[in-house]
Amino acid sequence: MNANFAVYKHTLVAFGLAVALAVAAPAARAAEDAAAGSVRLKDLGRFLGRRDNMLVGYGIVTGLAGSGDAPRNQATRQAMQNLLSQFDLTVPLDQIQSRNVAMVMITATLPATSNIGDKIDVNVTSTGDARSIAGGTLIMSALRGPDKRTYALAQGPVTVGGYRFDGNGNLRQKNHPTVGVVSEGATVEVPVRAQIAAQDGRVDYVLKNSDAVTSERIAARINQAFGAGAAVSLDPETVRIRAPQDPGRLNAFVASIEALAVVPDVASRVVINERTGTVAAGGDTRISPVTISHGDLRVSIDTEYTASQPNFIGVADDSVRSLIVGNSRLDVDESGQRVAQTYKQTTVAELVASLARARVGTRDVIAILQAIKAAGALHADLVVQ
Repeated sequence: MNANFAVYKHTLVAFGLAVALAVAAPAARAAEDAAAGSVRLKDLGRFLGRRDNMLVGYGIVTGLAGSGDAPRNQATRQAMQNLLSQFDLTVPLDQIQSRNVAMVMITATLPATSNIGDKIDVNVTSTGDARSIAGGTLIMSALRGPDKRTYALAQGPVTVGGYRFDGNGNLRQKNHPTVGVVSEGATVEVPVRAQIAAQDGRVDYVLKNSDAVTSERIAARINQAFGAGAAVSLDPETVRIRAPQDPGRLNAFVASIEALAVVPDVASRVVINERTGTVAAGGDTRISPVTISHGDLRVSIDTEYTASQPNFIGVADDSVRSLIVGNSRLDVDESGQRVAQTYKQTTVAELVASLARARVGTRDVIAILQAIKAAGALHADLVVQ
């Protein structure tokens, strides 16, 4: 009895250890991936066929406090006549003179997978000469796709993040009062399903940033997880994956692929914004040995204006006017070299830090990086915004 109990006890211990290792393995692997700079495939790209769909339509916003389209706007009057005719109201076109309505364009984004009854936000923009659509209500309007099919219906109060008030020549305006949003104002009427699997049972994974090395790493990672031959890199942007034959398992298969992580290979790039003086670069962007000598030349011009005629001449004769003469003084200040230093092979991050310690301004750093790129010592793409 004791021997059986001991065996049973050892079995429970072994089983508990196996479960603990199985639970700890993914966590340890995730920690290793994070430490190595790995990124999930979900964040690196998408599956071909999964994309958003653009919808557009036009409609009428009513309830405006005299800030709508002018009566001379023929399109607004025609739209109002069409709207009223749907309720068996026949109003002559010349009798529609209200400035409490505005004709608007409506845009929305339909997700790749949508069901009937889903709510989406819509953007409302004035197309006429309305001064403001604040406080208005969008009347039910159809949102269509490129195939002219109605996929959603939009209606609801318009929220505008601005205002415009004018009266007696005074004007106060904030932001753009002719642009608004109807939060969850559209209801999906036609279901949409993203078709990511081809007829031959393959799915294509597309990278956001085309890179041959990253594409090969993704294919190798998928083959490691699902077996050899599961994926192949077609080009720097596309990885073709063998999908399961059972369509019911496709979503689980896609989720498991998106959870995989690889270390993307990023091209060295230095981004410079001359308007704001911002420099952004990868920490491992390399610079060959280079010598930097950066000086400073300052030019200043001061001008003094004096009158050449005495005051008593102007009193004696009104036709005599004083002549204004400007005397300018130009000063050139050429200070000593602010930076004169030789750098061995280093990185952009180390160079920028060294220049900061030398009290070199941000715009001077930009000029130095541009000169290093021209000298061929900066091994990265220089992007100037």
